[in-house]
Amino acid sequence: MRILGIDPGYGTTGFGLLEAAGGNFQILRYGVITTPPGMDFPMRLEVLYHDMRELLEAGKPEAMAIEELFFGQNVTTGIGVAQARGVILLSAAQQSVPVFEYKPMQVKQALVGYGNATKHQMMDMTRRLLHLERAPRPDDAADAIAIALCHGRSATSLLARASQRTGI
Repeated sequence: MRILGIDPGYGTTGFGLLEAAGGNFQILRYGVITTPPGMDFPMRLEVLYHDMRELLEAGKPEAMAIEELFFGQNVTTGIGVAQARGVILLSAAQQSVPVFEYKPMQVKQALVGYGNATKHQMMDMTRRLLHLERAPRPDDAADAIAIALCHGRSATSLLARASQRTGI
């Protein structure tokens, strides 16, 4: 299964494209989509939209895993991220790519086995699962890869496969 993980943002959106087969994972491509800070916000969303379309068309993922939006202290930033996330979801829908959403705690639980894992623990487990010499950079790309791994581990689990067979 080809999975595109997304860490949404309007200034920087991380992405990681993985191939998942039988509990094994291979990184195919990762990086970030960036927009210039001085650019008008609607134009930033347009850049994000076009780059997402290009990424989806080139990568041909069978699923997109994206982080659920979390509003922390800065609601203004959260609103911008929500708008960027909407553009990303629209891009996936237009390509008929199913979207799966995960909370940060779910991603940590799936990778490290502990919902309050540290950033360092997440980076190290991502590196180990993908058999890499060092953790992927930048952080937004590493987070997107972790989200894709979370979906891959969830979607390829014995329980998920059994429910697909039985339709439950």
